[in-house]
Amino acid sequence: MAHTAHASSASGTRQTARTPRPSDIFDARTHAVAQWAVPVLGGLVYGFWAAAVNRSGGPITGWNILFGFVSAIVFAAVCIGVLKVAPLMRRERHAVLWAVFAGVAFGFIYSQADHSVWRSTMMSLAVAFGVFAVNFYRYYTHEDGAGHRVG
Repeated sequence: MAHTAHASSASGTRQTARTPRPSDIFDARTHAVAQWAVPVLGGLVYGFWAAAVNRSGGPITGWNILFGFVSAIVFAAVCIGVLKVAPLMRRERHAVLWAVFAGVAFGFIYSQADHSVWRSTMMSLAVAFGVFAVNFYRYYTHEDGAGHRVG
């Protein structure tokens, strides 16, 4: 079986084989805009969804529109906060923070459909557990113990 040899650099030191990183097709400006645009657009969708669930098919009122905008602003602000704080945490806390955010966001929407507090709590805990499991697996396989990206 053939194996590749380590390539020597001009200085004579050996380079280790690294997995190539995927190319980044967007520039830094696009990423900067996306850091704000994605949470804001997500907040608008969330606010529209909250207002629609809250009115239960009834007429659109001023209070309903206000409820949707307040929900959108709170969702976007918390999402931006989580996006700024979460990468600074270790992988366990990073996954817990996203799980709490998803669980609370889902639980609030679910409770607007006139479900009991018990059912809303259980459903949001199930969503939070699923988000935690997926994120913890992702961070565990893509980060080292200190939280630095591997690869």
